[in-house]
Amino acid sequence: MPQDADRNPAAPGLSALVAAASPLASQRSIAPGFDCQSCGACCSYSAEWPRFSTEDDAQLDRIPEQYVAANLSGMRCEGVRCSALSGEIGKSTACGIYEIRPDVCRACMPGDDDCLMARRAHGLPTF
Repeated sequence: MPQDADRNPAAPGLSALVAAASPLASQRSIAPGFDCQSCGACCSYSAEWPRFSTEDDAQLDRIPEQYVAANLSGMRCEGVRCSALSGEIGKSTACGIYEIRPDVCRACMPGDDDCLMARRAHGLPTF
């Protein structure tokens, strides 16, 4: 679990995604009006939050090496953008490892506080 010192001061609240990560996260309902495949803001907001924390070794072994940070702490980012994200933020995006994405990514729910914060940072509507 990231410590306060690990948090990006420009991205407060995103570490809450790590704390919320669980297998049940994918079962939560999606807020109406939010389409992750036309957004991608949460995957291009902070290089600090896509950290591995609750994944077991078997889960982590499934993630292709080219998408893992050199220090093995989380997803590799290009600037603040996750290297597994393709497409244009706010237009059309996709995760290159969606089916095997880490728990921290599964915890981000469309329309939650962190989603809205990332959308605002990219100038996207928060409905």
